[in-house]
Amino acid sequence: MNSSILIRDPLLCCRMKADIREADPLDTFSGGHIYLEAGKILSAGPEPFRGTADMTIDASRMLVLPGFVNTHHHFFQTLTRNILATQRSELFDWLKLNYEIWRGISGEAFYISAKTAMAELMKTGCSTSSDHLYLFPRDAEASLIDREISAAGELGMRFHPTRGSMSLSVKDGGLPPEDVVQDEEAIFNDIERLVKRYHDPRDAAMLKIALAPCSPFSVTPSSMRKTVDVAEKYGLQIHTHLAETRDEEQFCLDKFGKRPFKFMQDLGWIRSNAWFAHSIYLNDAEITAAGKAAAGVAHCPSSNMRLGSGIARIREMLDAGVSVGIGVDGSASNDASNMLLEIRNAMLISRLRAPKYWLNTEEVLWMATRGGAKALGRGDIGQILPGKCADICMISMDRLEYAGAAHDPAAAVVFNAALEPVDWLLVNGEIVVKKGKITGLDEPGLIRRQQELSAALITRAEKRLPRALARVKI
Repeated sequence: MNSSILIRDPLLCCRMKADIREADPLDTFSGGHIYLEAGKILSAGPEPFRGTADMTIDASRMLVLPGFVNTHHHFFQTLTRNILATQRSELFDWLKLNYEIWRGISGEAFYISAKTAMAELMKTGCSTSSDHLYLFPRDAEASLIDREISAAGELGMRFHPTRGSMSLSVKDGGLPPEDVVQDEEAIFNDIERLVKRYHDPRDAAMLKIALAPCSPFSVTPSSMRKTVDVAEKYGLQIHTHLAETRDEEQFCLDKFGKRPFKFMQDLGWIRSNAWFAHSIYLNDAEITAAGKAAAGVAHCPSSNMRLGSGIARIREMLDAGVSVGIGVDGSASNDASNMLLEIRNAMLISRLRAPKYWLNTEEVLWMATRGGAKALGRGDIGQILPGKCADICMISMDRLEYAGAAHDPAAAVVFNAALEPVDWLLVNGEIVVKKGKITGLDEPGLIRRQQELSAALITRAEKRLPRALARVKI
């Protein structure tokens, strides 16, 4: 454990301004220093450092960024990447088949899959992640979020687990089967337990609980309303999927007589402590209302492309003041947990619209850091400034994929696909990735156990879904 670290002479350091609409939101400098002590950034700037540190890192060939913030994920889905029968599916069909597989996930599988997802995130520069765990199979143990929290603590990741839920089964007009939904009493009793045991409301917290009923098509309106009340009681963030597909829009029109945004607005959800996944199908008035409420959005471009869901109107959201972050989404619809890839895709997918809507290097990097922090309701991460948490990512420009790109290091990591992990990642001033390796992790052992659990899960599901799940036996 290092009590002080000096990052010396960065090739380029991006401090990040508070608002993306400011000039030069990256707020860059070259040379100089970043000095960390006791989990905080004490000084950072282009001037030389006057003093000593317990450890010095030479960053003269490195891009230095705040650690990335992942605003939407489903860790357990790393067990079911690229399932054969879902490779051509849109969201609702994709979900219906995956529910049949996921109902068999064990407590150990939740733990191992969370560790796998977080390790992949960390190796791609992510220091803080949320996770939307809405799946609580009837036959599984009750403490599934506790399993994820254990994994995060072992890896040293800053974590925002969201206690998700599904309470509207197919027999009541929802999408999920009965054995993966819960009644409201069980949901809110567990919320009380988790908040009292784990939630840390302080700045620099390594663990904050949020609440996340899954979606309008899998949660009752009463659960949605009660979530807002409980979050108000404890000062929590709230999260859900919103306006992801045309199917969802039609579902809400048919069942509630309202568009998804209006449905959630009437339930009290359009507010500053809420952030929403996807939000592809918002109209001008809805985007304006979200901006006025200072609500957040998790932009998930890879999943949106994978499921053919559409292209979110991110330029309009940013202009309206919506707190837009980036999310990799679940690894069964991405199928990676790769923040560098997601940042690149956020830029590229915008280029399929008219040029006035394109996103640039500065904007997608800001979204992946400060924007994500804002979406999660945090002012203490996502910037390299004195007083902020010492969450820092460093990427060397001396790589094959960046050869010829070092004249603009920030653009290099956005425009060029990374072939290797980030070089260094610090979380709360502790080194969690060193020279591309996660400290203290038996990565081959983790991969081997993940593969075993995934194979067992798919084999079990094949009894109900023959010839639909695998090309080969593992």
